[in-house]
Amino acid sequence: MTPLDWLGLGLFFVCWLAYGPLLKVLARRSGSLNDDMLMVRHAWMTAMTRREVRLLDSQLLGHSINSGSFFASSNLLLIAGVASVLFGGDQALAGFSAVGAENVPASLLEAKLGLVLLCLARGLLDFIWSIRQMNYALALIGSAPEITVEADREAFGQATAEVLNPALGAFSQGVRGYYFALAAAAWLFGPLWLCAGAVAAFALLVWRQSASPAARAIRTARRLIDAGHGVRE
Repeated sequence: MTPLDWLGLGLFFVCWLAYGPLLKVLARRSGSLNDDMLMVRHAWMTAMTRREVRLLDSQLLGHSINSGSFFASSNLLLIAGVASVLFGGDQALAGFSAVGAENVPASLLEAKLGLVLLCLARGLLDFIWSIRQMNYALALIGSAPEITVEADREAFGQATAEVLNPALGAFSQGVRGYYFALAAAAWLFGPLWLCAGAVAAFALLVWRQSASPAARAIRTARRLIDAGHGVRE
């Protein structure tokens, strides 16, 4: 590996590993989409306790479970595809030069594919954990008792949200793995492409979390939910 390859690899891991802590810093300063969604889901689970029929809530969560299952299955297929090339011998690796990939020793090419495989494997584990936790949340929704005391409703809604939030947080981490898997795949064309891919994935994710139209709309919705909560109190 050349010094430029090491530089690109270091930048990639900085962008990948620093993304989560950076979001927490942004949330403390000006709020973030993740922070807003924590409160929105808490409001959702609290509203769920006030409904006599909770079929809608279970259907919405069931849709999320189906989405997680779809992404997990797709991730597994991608892992199988990359692994078949990585462990397919020199003949499988030889085809990359035909599509414009950088001409490098086989060991370095294996390292590049290994990085893609690492991103996909991490994403698969996130999706699996997400699905498991969403099933826990679904069980809580199904077992929600008839509660008449508002403080108890808030407490049950908070407890259910504390299961649902990390479940959907893990789902988001799994989706994030696709972004960085694409950045890792850019390394096949050279270390400069790896640097550009890592920075582009990082910047795109930060923008979507803090300044995208969806983030602004959810921020507005959260303010309205908070205002309505204050009226009820």
